[in-house]
Amino acid sequence: MSMAATENPELWAFLKTLRAGEMLSGQISSVERFGVFVALDDGPEHPVFPGVGFITIPELSWRHVETASDVVQVGRRVTCEFLQFDTTNGEARLSLRATQPDPFQMFADITAVGQTLQGRVTKLVPFGVFVRLTDDIEGLVHLQELSWTPVEDPETVVRVGDKPRQLWIDLCKSRNN
Repeated sequence: MSMAATENPELWAFLKTLRAGEMLSGQISSVERFGVFVALDDGPEHPVFPGVGFITIPELSWRHVETASDVVQVGRRVTCEFLQFDTTNGEARLSLRATQPDPFQMFADITAVGQTLQGRVTKLVPFGVFVRLTDDIEGLVHLQELSWTPVEDPETVVRVGDKPRQLWIDLCKSRNN
């Protein structure tokens, strides 16, 4: 446990009461390149950081985030799910993303195995291409699925911005895996 938490009985007592999945509210107190600090409504002040709560960049949104300020700003009120407490820094790790519907699950719920989908190529990689299917969903089409004949370079078949005629999506039959 960090010295900040062990030397601060109020902070330690607060962190010990938190349970995974619990919803906590607070105000964004600092936006950093590595995440954001949250001053929790019911939490004590942190002796070192500008808030007892912390949200890492991946936990801010289901979408790809370049910088935390793309999602939140200092002063914004948030309600987050408590994930765990970080014993190294003496802070509550939070998720804003967990409070939002999962766009992947919503997509899987309305998409059938083997269904033909339309999309636009967004990126070429050595093993295939990424295709934007919705605002929130990109899929990967492997090289072997780009053409009936073997393909070594995706650029020989498609280019970024192309809208291929058909894309076959093979969703897992068991969505719990």
